Amino acid sequence: MAYPGAKRSAGLWENVMRAFILGLSCAVALATSVHSQTLTIGVRGGPDSIDPHFTATGTHAEALKHVFDTLVWSGDGLELEPGLALSWKPISDMVWEFKLRPGVKFHDGSDFTAEDVKFSIERIPVVAGPNPTTIYVRRVKETKIIDPLTVQIITDGPAPTLPNDFIRLFIVSSKAAAGLTKETANEGFNSGKAAIGTGPYKYVSWQPKGDLVLDRNDAYWGKREPWARHVRKEIPNDAARVAQLKAGQLDLITRVPASDVATLQRDPKLKVETVDTVYVFNIELDLRDKTPTITAKDGSPLEKNPFQDLRVREAFDLAIDRKALAEVAMEGLGKPVNQLVTPSIFGFNKSLGERKYDPAAARKLLADAGYPNGFKLQFSFTQDRLPGDKQVGTSIAQMLAAIGIDAQANAQPAAVFFPARTRGDYSVSMSGWGTLTGEAHYTLSSLAHSNDKDKKMGAFNVLNYKNPTMDKLLQDAAIEMDVDKRRKDLEDANALVEKDKQRLPIVAVGSAWAMQKDKVTIKPRVDEDTLAMNIKPAK
Repeated sequence: MAYPGAKRSAGLWENVMRAFILGLSCAVALATSVHSQTLTIGVRGGPDSIDPHFTATGTHAEALKHVFDTLVWSGDGLELEPGLALSWKPISDMVWEFKLRPGVKFHDGSDFTAEDVKFSIERIPVVAGPNPTTIYVRRVKETKIIDPLTVQIITDGPAPTLPNDFIRLFIVSSKAAAGLTKETANEGFNSGKAAIGTGPYKYVSWQPKGDLVLDRNDAYWGKREPWARHVRKEIPNDAARVAQLKAGQLDLITRVPASDVATLQRDPKLKVETVDTVYVFNIELDLRDKTPTITAKDGSPLEKNPFQDLRVREAFDLAIDRKALAEVAMEGLGKPVNQLVTPSIFGFNKSLGERKYDPAAARKLLADAGYPNGFKLQFSFTQDRLPGDKQVGTSIAQMLAAIGIDAQANAQPAAVFFPARTRGDYSVSMSGWGTLTGEAHYTLSSLAHSNDKDKKMGAFNVLNYKNPTMDKLLQDAAIEMDVDKRRKDLEDANALVEKDKQRLPIVAVGSAWAMQKDKVTIKPRVDEDTLAMNIKPAK
């Protein structure tokens, strides 16, 4: 027998269930929509901190470009474009004026002003870490605030390439980062408290050597990004990155191993894009009187550092088969080079010839220098930074064996390699350097000028290489406003690197990206930066 109100209760129950099902459907649809707007990529290396001024390492800057804008933007081909600065011009030999973009908000809603530019420039020398970012502000003597949207940069002399340096001048909030010291800066940024930028994405969370999670900044001054969330998974193991892509766990991966390119290209679900980058692998030969990892073959000490003899350095140069490294070790994703910069860079010297490969001549030079049986050394290089670094380093060690050099291949994680290199722990090492500003002075003044703190050059020259002619060429180029004269100085400096052979350019690095064909497309950059801003949904 029906009880009073049973029909009404049944109807109420049906309405509740209908509402529940509708709500569940909406939740599922919303979750599906959010998932479809999430870009998840696998990167070989990630940031070392969330403080953009901590290190100049490329993978660090690449990640933090999403959160923090730079004063000047580097376009896909390294052309200079407006960033937080709308325009810039020299108003005298030693003063550049930058007009700032109006209406820009930090992620916390506060206004971006000239105060934040001044603050960011002045904090860099205080907080820079193991691979110092001071290189980007070394010409700055003083920053003057003219009005909230105008700054004048007083330089330590004529500085024709200051805007090029500012492509890595990340702007942080002067309020959020106030009071942080070198000891507390990483904690302040990593916790999210100081990680307040003006970029297209907001910081959510980060696990060192793990996931960096970013959410779209809907108040961004530029174009609205299609991705509501961007997740960057640091997966240094190449095979693991490839496997996760093939399993559909990642939308895109960076730095595809050359050995996997052809296989991935044949997969109907995937697409591969490649580009020739501005990164060059180069061998560094220590010229200090006492060098730490070279001995006679029996382990006994040598009377002197053999690299102080040009014949030994030339022998090493002749021992390297650059074509084989590009075609075999890098499986076609590299190109032989004869100088520290690639042909598209301002200051590249077109008159320099191809580096020769002649192991017989190399052995004779070693004998003439007093090392007919060679010697023993440790050859150090990164194994997780640039495509092919481990393979190229290992192959070079084998090539050196052919001229009597017992080279122990010492592949290191980049996080270990660079601090050790800065400390001077290596006698022979190989690293990759990219001319990210588009001008050879950036590279040459960092690597080939003597290490001179007063001149603010040679910060990455840990070899004790000193040549007054080189120093003058680079000092002149640093202040030369005439474009043709500056180009000639840089071309001559590249020729002098070839003559002195303190540093041996090996191969330019090519890079490959693989992605889910039906979900994303990418516009590759020559600096190899993988930015969500260059990745769009597939049509």
